[in-house]
Amino acid sequence: MSGDSSSKHHRFSDWAGQDDNAPKLVAAATVVLLRDAPGGLETLMMRRSSKLRFMGGNWVFPGGRVEDDDYPAEQPDDIYAASQVAAVREAAEEADLVIDLDELVPYSHWVPPTTINKRFATWFFLAPAPAGAVTVDGGEIKEHAWWRPAETLARHAAGEIDMVPPTFITLMELAEHSTVADALAAARGRADDIPHYETHIALDGKVPVSLWHGDAGYDTHDTSAPGPRHRLTLHEGGWRFERT
Repeated sequence: MSGDSSSKHHRFSDWAGQDDNAPKLVAAATVVLLRDAPGGLETLMMRRSSKLRFMGGNWVFPGGRVEDDDYPAEQPDDIYAASQVAAVREAAEEADLVIDLDELVPYSHWVPPTTINKRFATWFFLAPAPAGAVTVDGGEIKEHAWWRPAETLARHAAGEIDMVPPTFITLMELAEHSTVADALAAARGRADDIPHYETHIALDGKVPVSLWHGDAGYDTHDTSAPGPRHRLTLHEGGWRFERT
């Protein structure tokens, strides 16, 4: 099993400060499947049904909540281990692709703001896509596509597709790599310092801004606070990421 489940990064209680007034956090997992193509690195993107109440119509990576049966018998309280199993299961359920647990590379962890009703604390994993055709059920997932990260971001900027900030940031980072091997090597290289994003939402006028640790306005929700930036400004005409 990849990863060190004894690490402090893998203990649920350390993922985020618990707010008694916020909706309960639910463990979830996402797997970013990668393949090499003539035009460069591609990721598997899937469009959720617009009829779904949660993230309906958004383009996402395969993923979902951690189920009780995902916890290994020998690790009944290990959410990280269960998240790995969930990532493999979701790839099979949503894309009909069988991936090896040992090929998962932990990439990031995301905790949504306390203002969100459904709060999924989600591990993101990278994995090379296995051979075989992708099939979707036509229910929860309506369609799929293999796109280069830069192409997906361009479609979003043009208003053709919807996505959420964790997907956007992941694609931005993957756009820096030209091959699957490069992307996986970079992810393995930060194994001792896996990014953990606990999102705070603020407003710049009427424009929502996602703030993360290290931003000068992170604790105060003040987007005008002078100092370093680690944020995503969600302009309708195009999102803008800043990190100094």
